Amino acid sequence: MRPGVVRGFYLVAGMLALLLGAIGVVLPLLPTTPFVILAAFCFSRSSERLHQWLLNQRLFGPLIRDWETHGVIPLRIKCLSTTMMLVLVSYPMLFRDFDWRLKALAGLSILGALLYIWSRPSVPAPNASRQSA
Repeated sequence: MRPGVVRGFYLVAGMLALLLGAIGVVLPLLPTTPFVILAAFCFSRSSERLHQWLLNQRLFGPLIRDWETHGVIPLRIKCLSTTMMLVLVSYPMLFRDFDWRLKALAGLSILGALLYIWSRPSVPAPNASRQSA
């Protein structure tokens, strides 16, 4: 594939991820942080200007910088993510009637996300820089 096409793909994907993240700010069922991190990844491969703009945002900039530099998810974000996932999935899992296989799939998805989140460090290792994601 030509570099311009790949760069364009990453730019469009970054914009879409950022849009979904913005919608997630007001729509509680849509997670914001993963979409913003995805947007930062896409912008880092398509537009240095947009990537820097995102890194300099007051709310998400420090989280993205910690992730890109050290692979860190701060403890307060882990706790918030865990709480939101469990609260938002609890009602449909407990009080809505739908196929048990869908409930199992939802439960496994949440479990996988929680295992990944809690497997990441909460603070940067002393004198360490992130080697790979």
